[in-house]
Amino acid sequence: THNLPPGLEYLNQVLNLSECILGTETSSKYEIKNPLGQRVYFAVEENGCFDRKLCSPIRAFTIRIADNAGREVIRVIRPLRCNSCCCPCFLQELEVQSPPGTIAGYVVQNWDPFLPKFTIRNESKEDVLKIIGPCATCGCFEDVDFEVKALNEMTTIGKISKYWSGFVNNVFTNTANFGIQVPVDLDVRIKAVMIGACFLIDLMFFENSLDGL
Repeated sequence: THNLPPGLEYLNQVLNLSECILGTETSSKYEIKNPLGQRVYFAVEENGCFDRKLCSPIRAFTIRIADNAGREVIRVIRPLRCNSCCCPCFLQELEVQSPPGTIAGYVVQNWDPFLPKFTIRNESKEDVLKIIGPCATCGCFEDVDFEVKALNEMTTIGKISKYWSGFVNNVFTNTANFGIQVPVDLDVRIKAVMIGACFLIDLMFFENSLDGL
């Protein structure tokens, strides 16, 4: 563990990501918990009101993830890019830094006419893992799983799940719950990148419009 970026010790276990969106004119806030429900990190999304109102869900943002002492340990940076299977160029890409200022890896959207697909890359932009989602991501009355796969796309090693939280929560609130399951021995920097991938998946496929609140 002496080679771990400061503050990433908790990424050696399975994490739960819980989101709480406070409104279109305020930043999104998140909690990242361990399997016991204890908060180990919190995160705040930074962007402008213009971006949130006019560019969501493809808006540019910076998400700063801090530990319980307030020390920033991960930074997720997403530029404004396209989000359409009809436009195979300039697709989504985000950069994950840990510690801030040091690149841990990237999440890159891959063009596919039917399925959500992403590639996880390390700091040298070498492909490490794939993420493949279902054809339909509406998730009515059930969880939605994005499978984490080896590069051959044949072997599943984990998943990012959007949990179904019940009719009332899904219709009348803007809270979403995710789980990230990856192998314990996965490089801790790639685990940090997986958190970035979870944010991207949420905003691309599950973020609800808060207009009128």
